[in-house]
Amino acid sequence: MSASLVLLIAGGYLLGSVPMAYLVAKWSRGIDVRKYGSGNVGTTNLLRLTSRKTGIPVVIFDLGKGMLMVWAAQVLGLGIAGEAAAGLAAITGHCWPIFLRFNGGRGALTALGIAIILPLINGFPPWEIIISLAFVAAGAFIIHNFPLGVFVGVTALPLTSWAFDRPLSIILGFLALFLVIVIRRLTAPRSPLAKSVTRRQLIINRLLFDRDIKDREVWINRSSPSQPEK
Repeated sequence: MSASLVLLIAGGYLLGSVPMAYLVAKWSRGIDVRKYGSGNVGTTNLLRLTSRKTGIPVVIFDLGKGMLMVWAAQVLGLGIAGEAAAGLAAITGHCWPIFLRFNGGRGALTALGIAIILPLINGFPPWEIIISLAFVAAGAFIIHNFPLGVFVGVTALPLTSWAFDRPLSIILGFLALFLVIVIRRLTAPRSPLAKSVTRRQLIINRLLFDRDIKDREVWINRSSPSQPEK
């Protein structure tokens, strides 16, 4: 592994670790986003707690940091494997940020940025991300289960990449992307609301709904920012 790649991976992890949703919630509302709504340090929870205007810069930042690292790796001539590694460093930092004691967001937007740029920057039509986004849209607008759409969409990335005969580095990069998303969901701290939930049901809930319990309204309304933080 070259020194350039090592430095880029370290830089990608630190950039990914910048918890923009957490910072924006603190600056705009004076709240800790981890203590309200779903408790997730991500754009979706931030949008529920604040506004679209507040959330747009976070969307751009989280989407862009994965893309930036992939692009930087290509500029440095590190090849597809290096590009994938740099992108994965950014999403790893987002999910397990050093600045928030390794408890961050779910990485969906950062994964999206990586999935968009990795094929395009190497001259391939972005069929993987088109198919993946179709699943995400179906989850959000047809079955009204956005987390399930994200899960299926991320699962589709390595499969469609393999079906379109992409280079092995891209296929493995998307497979690693899928594993990061899944591991992040499964390793989140258990909520007190899930004390009576069995381990098997907890795993199913997290994979399919990205929460510890089935009841969405109870999950996302565990606490309200209308009340001052203690």
